[in-house]
Amino acid sequence: MKRRKFLMAGLAGAASPMIFVKSNRLKKNMNNPVILSTWNFGISANKEAMIALNNGGAAIDAAEAGARNAESDIENNSVGLGGLPDELGYVTLDACVMDSNGNAGSVAFLQDIKHPVSVARMVMEETKHVMLVGDGAKQFAKSKGFEEIKLLTKKSENEWKKWLKDKREMTPHETHDTLSVLVQDNAGNLAGACTTSGWAYKMHGRVGDSPIIGAALFVDNEVGCAAATGLGEEVIKSTGSFLVVELMRQGYSPNEACEEALNRVIKSHGGNPDFQIGYIALRKDGEIGVACLKWSFDYAIHKNGVNKLHNVKGLI
Repeated sequence: MKRRKFLMAGLAGAASPMIFVKSNRLKKNMNNPVILSTWNFGISANKEAMIALNNGGAAIDAAEAGARNAESDIENNSVGLGGLPDELGYVTLDACVMDSNGNAGSVAFLQDIKHPVSVARMVMEETKHVMLVGDGAKQFAKSKGFEEIKLLTKKSENEWKKWLKDKREMTPHETHDTLSVLVQDNAGNLAGACTTSGWAYKMHGRVGDSPIIGAALFVDNEVGCAAATGLGEEVIKSTGSFLVVELMRQGYSPNEACEEALNRVIKSHGGNPDFQIGYIALRKDGEIGVACLKWSFDYAIHKNGVNKLHNVKGLI
């Protein structure tokens, strides 16, 4: 009896968000699709994702469609075609996907292929692997019918040549906006995608968080999903998206989960990190959470028939 009283007292004294919440207690959001994506180009990505859902597609189809939209935007210099190159002038792309069954696929350091997110999906669905990189990823893409094209546009090439004159170190906050998109379809199932050309003028061979399952993206169809944008190295070190989803499993709201994941980063950097991370989260019941470290962060929500851009201020 004494042991039982001790355990009950310990539970009562614990912070309430830390009490585990059974995922089946969450009310499943049905027939009311939700699409959540990063940055202002998320508006266009959301629109394409919703078209996919309206055409009978599942959450993974919509997530891929949204990411492909950003990859095709020649004016977007941080994703796909037209992305800013690395220090040697090569445009290298990273992407990943997760579906509602816990399957995942990703590609990293992919060159000369326009839609890395679609290659990542093929890795997931047509191989026994999760990640392919570099020339291996490119050869796989070509074997599946993807066209080899030049990704470096004249505009991005000119920007790179300007940078070569002084080689000023660019921060990710200046030059890097990953497109992450989370989707809940009409059946209540979740999926996500992430795609980027990475940190502008990065070291040749650098790979950030965008192709890393659990860092840039994590989907648990029982609980929710989360995705990241910002300085990939720091997202990797904190396995950010996985952490956000696990916090939701423990009972944190999506917003609380995003903030708690960021607070751990803040603490590890002495209270004042000099970089940006943003998280978006979508719980199984359709509730949304968004937070960022510093400055502010644009994100787009398509819900209840309305596709709208929002902004959240940083925690510090």
